[in-house]
Amino acid sequence: MLQPAAWRRVCAALGVLALMCSEARGAEAPRVTELFGRAAQLEAGAESADRNWQVAVLYCEAARAGSAEAQYRLGILYAFGQGVPASRPYAAALFNLAASMGHEQAGRMLESIELTSVALPGCVEADQLPDRLPEPPAAAAEPAGPAASAPIEHMVRALPPARRWIVPLVHAMSGWYALDPKLVLSVIAVESNFQAQARSPKDAMGLMQLIPATADRFNVRNAYDASQNLRGGMRYLRWLLAYYRGNVRYALAAYNAGEGRVDRYKGIPPFPETRTYVSRVVGLYGRASHDFDEALVTAAPWLGR
Repeated sequence: MLQPAAWRRVCAALGVLALMCSEARGAEAPRVTELFGRAAQLEAGAESADRNWQVAVLYCEAARAGSAEAQYRLGILYAFGQGVPASRPYAAALFNLAASMGHEQAGRMLESIELTSVALPGCVEADQLPDRLPEPPAAAAEPAGPAASAPIEHMVRALPPARRWIVPLVHAMSGWYALDPKLVLSVIAVESNFQAQARSPKDAMGLMQLIPATADRFNVRNAYDASQNLRGGMRYLRWLLAYYRGNVRYALAAYNAGEGRVDRYKGIPPFPETRTYVSRVVGLYGRASHDFDEALVTAAPWLGR
């Protein structure tokens, strides 16, 4: 469960100016407007353990009434497991429904979540009882016990609050791309030091420092938008891990210098910047291999020779 301050920053990054707003976008039916007003009152009130679930109840009713904005917001709650159990299929179905009604932010989230689903939550289905409520989230599991931690985890704990909101966003989105969040966080630490508006002298942009060609390649319209930047960077990192069959060092070298140079040298190119970059990221991550999807791309032709 995200802490309230971090959750508000995540919502802002996703285009939701607050978890609840006093006004719905566009013209809504009076009943929907009333539901959004009640959600805004919850936002203004004292924190409680089930507040987000109460918000989900209101969004379910508004979504069932046909509000694209409520469908989008409910999708955000399911995507990040706030007030309801985390469900990527439910989130995708809700984003798809809202996007079909012209909701632009829902369309962008649908691109990010990379899943096709029509499995709407029961509280939204038209044929369900009107008082059907969303399922509350499961209780948090007890920690399994001490385990070895990677250096990136120590770095994340030391982040100032103004940058810490990025961490739960990475944890949620990395699951959509089958990436270890610690690897993504290690890349972000070295690339931008968790600064969403970072820009390099070579025009690399945002958290994962996408150059314009990479942003175009992965359909990132605004590289300074945190969710779009993470989507582009994670898709590229996932592709590189598949191309280099889980070899983290080769994937990182290609992320820094391009896969063409890694293929030319059949390994990490002899560039001081690239070698330092790989060493820093691997040092934070603490691992040299990663799971990969071999169906995503054919392996680099020189691997295994």
